[in-house]
Amino acid sequence: MSAVAVVTGAASGIGRATALRLARDGYEIAMMDLDDAGLAETATLIGEVGGLARPFTVDLCDPLAVGSVTREIAVTVGAPEVLVNVAGIGLAATVLETSDADWNRVMAVNLTGPFLTIRATLPLMLDRGSGVIVNIASVGGQVGLAGRAAYCASKAGLVGLTRAVAVDHAREGIRCVAVCPGTVETEWIGKILSNAPDPVAARAAMAARQLDGRMGSPEEVAAMVAFLAGPEGRFVNGAALVLDGGMTAA
Repeated sequence: MSAVAVVTGAASGIGRATALRLARDGYEIAMMDLDDAGLAETATLIGEVGGLARPFTVDLCDPLAVGSVTREIAVTVGAPEVLVNVAGIGLAATVLETSDADWNRVMAVNLTGPFLTIRATLPLMLDRGSGVIVNIASVGGQVGLAGRAAYCASKAGLVGLTRAVAVDHAREGIRCVAVCPGTVETEWIGKILSNAPDPVAARAAMAARQLDGRMGSPEEVAAMVAFLAGPEGRFVNGAALVLDGGMTAA
């Protein structure tokens, strides 16, 4: 029987790339997202590489729904050995430009969502005596980014949650690690660029953030997740690993 990995946000971007990579590595994938069509497409892609995947449509901000789907995964797929929290949203706004609704939505998706999936999944991992949780945070959780107040706060909170889970449960066989990507060329970045007054110039500016002059790829983030999920990553716990092409080094 294959080990089970749960991946949130698997309908696109880093979540899709992570689901595909873990499927290639032999995991059976349980995918959580709100996007039915995106989940179906990811499942098809996983099937094409010989992997197994099950889509679960769920609002990751709903405690009852997350608990229910996690129990369903345990019964129908198996108790997860790996949980990867990828689902997240961005908001381009300073504090003064951020409404209450915007703030609450960013916090709900980027911080409460991972809290809920961790809370639902941890008992299953503790029963087995082992488990790996990888939270996709951001360099915005390590440094301030202009015009991203709520986003930075949510990702910094996710880094803090990651460390707390590791401290609380490391001696029970649990590893919890945050990955903090820089600028990664996802659908979300594509939307930002398409709405820019000069998309070509905007793309060049985003690429120039990295020391090697290019954006990262979802597959590069997925490769880091795969390392952390596997046995070679067993000495990594409670860490926030920056994966940003040197963006925060300069």
